[in-house]
Amino acid sequence: MKYKVVVFGVKDTSENIVEFIQNTICPVNLVITISPEVTKKNQVSGYKGLSVLTEKYGIPVHEADSYFLTDDKTQTFLQENEFDIGISMGWQRLIPASVLERFRYGIYGFHGNCGYLPFGRGRSPLNWSIILGDTRFNLNLFRYDEKADSPNIFATEMFSITPHDDIRTAQYKNMICSKNLIRKLLKAYEEENITIRTESKDFDSWYNKRTAVDGKIDFHDRTRTIHNLIRGVAAPFPGAFAFLGEKKVTIWEAQPFDEMIDFSAYAPGEVVDVFDDRPIVRTVDGSLLIVRYECEGKLQTGDILA
Repeated sequence: MKYKVVVFGVKDTSENIVEFIQNTICPVNLVITISPEVTKKNQVSGYKGLSVLTEKYGIPVHEADSYFLTDDKTQTFLQENEFDIGISMGWQRLIPASVLERFRYGIYGFHGNCGYLPFGRGRSPLNWSIILGDTRFNLNLFRYDEKADSPNIFATEMFSITPHDDIRTAQYKNMICSKNLIRKLLKAYEEENITIRTESKDFDSWYNKRTAVDGKIDFHDRTRTIHNLIRGVAAPFPGAFAFLGEKKVTIWEAQPFDEMIDFSAYAPGEVVDVFDDRPIVRTVDGSLLIVRYECEGKLQTGDILA
């Protein structure tokens, strides 16, 4: 069987993209995802099963038994069928050559950073951009090869990261730009005129893999560093956290509070006051208002987050 337009994905953002293509551009002929059992061995923030797409639109969904698509079931499926073009959204693993070579026009995915590829290759680029305090994100739609985030650029779009954004609102902007780029790609596909730019004057740099433990807050850091971390790992990611004794405190939302009030009588990480159940915590260079948090019990004046 021949599948013309195929989407690879494992998240709610993947479902959003499938519905966008299906409802506004052309039929999606196949979705490739992973089975729920695979998520038990792989940390997938924001995972969503995509079998619902079969019920809603009649789109076939292939559930791979390996996130790397190396399981026998998937390899057999790929060898027994034909494929034109693939679009990856929310797929956080390299796609092997045995899969890439089965797609006549290639498989395309997204990667971005504040600069231009190959600068900023690697994992969790949008999270890192917020954590590092970047104010713009250059989103590339590029053709996959066997390496990570190669500068095989089809097209790019840029959006701003403002102090009001957290990872979820940045994902909204990312999705809007992704849809614009997908529309351009599928138009070029229909015209059989996909042009790829491989020249780059930039240099290699890499974002490291992030895990849940990397969300731990050090209140000896500056306010902006703590605030950026909280923004960068907010839901649907595991969240930033500290400890009150043995109790874990997950901070989902916060904002810089004041850098002029004299809080020298308090230690970094100490709750200096609470208003409307919102604790104010001292930092090295000021203070942080915790807007929304989760823990066993409520934070009180004098508590120290470590």
